[in-house]
Amino acid sequence: MPPRWSRSFLSAQTSRHAALRPARHPGLPAPYALPAGFAALFAVGTVAAALNGKLSATGVLICSAIIVTAMSAVSAASAALPLGVIGWLTVIGFSRPPYADLRPTGSAAAHAAITMAACALAGAAAGGVFRHWPAQATLEGVDRQKESGINVRRQLAGAALAAAGLPVLTVLLTYLRPRLDLSDDLLIYLVAVVTVTVVGGFWPAVFAAVAASLLLNWYFTEPLHTFTIAEPKNLLALVLFVTVAVAVSSIVHLAARREADAARSAEETASLLGLAQTVLGGADTPAGVLDHLTASHGGRAELLERVGGRWVKVAASGEADPDAAVVRFEVRPGLALEVSGQSDTATASLLAGYTAQAVAALDRARLRTQAAQAEALAEGNRMRTALLAAVSHDLRTPLASIKASVSSLRQTDVRWSPEDEADLLANIEQNADRLDALVGNLLDMSRLQTGSLAPFLRATAVDEVAPVALRGLDDADHLQIAVPDDLPLVRADPGLLERVLANLFSNALRHSPPGLPPALRAREDGDRVVLEVVDHGSGVADDLKERIFEPFLRLDERPSGVGLGLAVAKGFAEAMGGTITALDTPGGGLTVRVTLPAVPSGARAVLGAGQ
Repeated sequence: MPPRWSRSFLSAQTSRHAALRPARHPGLPAPYALPAGFAALFAVGTVAAALNGKLSATGVLICSAIIVTAMSAVSAASAALPLGVIGWLTVIGFSRPPYADLRPTGSAAAHAAITMAACALAGAAAGGVFRHWPAQATLEGVDRQKESGINVRRQLAGAALAAAGLPVLTVLLTYLRPRLDLSDDLLIYLVAVVTVTVVGGFWPAVFAAVAASLLLNWYFTEPLHTFTIAEPKNLLALVLFVTVAVAVSSIVHLAARREADAARSAEETASLLGLAQTVLGGADTPAGVLDHLTASHGGRAELLERVGGRWVKVAASGEADPDAAVVRFEVRPGLALEVSGQSDTATASLLAGYTAQAVAALDRARLRTQAAQAEALAEGNRMRTALLAAVSHDLRTPLASIKASVSSLRQTDVRWSPEDEADLLANIEQNADRLDALVGNLLDMSRLQTGSLAPFLRATAVDEVAPVALRGLDDADHLQIAVPDDLPLVRADPGLLERVLANLFSNALRHSPPGLPPALRAREDGDRVVLEVVDHGSGVADDLKERIFEPFLRLDERPSGVGLGLAVAKGFAEAMGGTITALDTPGGGLTVRVTLPAVPSGARAVLGAGQ
């Protein structure tokens, strides 16, 4: 079900809350209704004149009353008054011979005026009740669209042109009467009415058409200076003139209205396109949407959410004008957009679009937050599961070995030879080192996961840190270190760099076959220093080279380690502003490349980690 919208024009001093307004169905627009009504009423007059008395005055009154009532009911309220006036003119001019002789005084004229006024008001009231009775709450225009499509200044200019131009035109045509006939006068007046329409729109044109028909009747239709029309053909000409003039005025008015609608639609489309570009460009937040609204249309905009019985501001943009009316759009219960002080280009449909986008951006932001929280929770669960596995297996194994060796040494009924005691003590030391490395990696990964790592970067010598990283590793004397004497210092945390190299050395020693020892190679590459730990083992497939740096990932079935060494190395290297990648070793094996920022020459190195 689509959302319902509400709006209210309330002054800032009165209230900031909007009320639901009934939907407005204004009926048939006046530019459509008046030509049809005028034509029908003039048709009644024409028929009455053609029947020459066979249609009584009561019949003319009844027919006119039916037409006025029906057209007022189906038309906009603004059309009721002109329909009543034309209905009254039809009754007083065509009730009895001589036809087209307007008799605005007398009891018959008064009775006709009362009847037409009552019919117009009754029709308009009945139409309004019928249209508004089933109405539901819906969105109305913040700036109600004017029916004319032409501003008030142009309407006043058109009315002034009609009031001043028609008398002048009448004087000119009266002077030229010997050279012109009635058809020429009709066409000239029609041009004048169209000119008034172009300048002022529909209502000034209706006034001009009615005034022109009366001037034509009084000054140019025999007998002159009366509202009586002697020739039926002249009556038909005047009827057609008014009908055509009003119809042409309607067409010109509708064209102006559609032009205004098209311009407004183009502005709305451009604004919504800019909004879409803003959202797609990365500003997919309620604040970003409101910033675009206020930047494009001015004013103040606030997205509000009802929490705990009160409205809480979620996002806001723009400067508030204390004198501006506040409009509230409620997209759903408990969530609304309040706007004030926008320019005329911010129409109701445009603001509705901004409201929908702001609410959708809020929903997407919350979904992203929930997804991030769910991902963090899932990662935490995975970490806990892996830690439990490490505790249950990788920690238990060295602990069991240490306990067995210690228990053996403490046996009093067995005499161990010095060689046996040395082997048992070496086993205890080896498993204790293994536990130390395992717990160290677990603690390091915990620091990385919680974001509590704070490197202290300074000038560091690789050839001082590398030997320290080999301490405690099995077969450490098998690893070759090739560091040039002129290698620049690197900007790193010595302690973190030692942990990076220790984990890479341990991995390389574990996977290198006998006779092909691993090596550390270092070289300068512009403003970076490249460290490569090379082994000649079985290597890693291309599709796994990125995954080997994930926590708890082991590519073999060897029981040692929990798969944290390379993950810790990657986290520490990136924390120091470096990079780490896995490459193939020529001839077979894996090369892990670490790049770190070089320190400009002249800086002094600190002591290596552990010294």
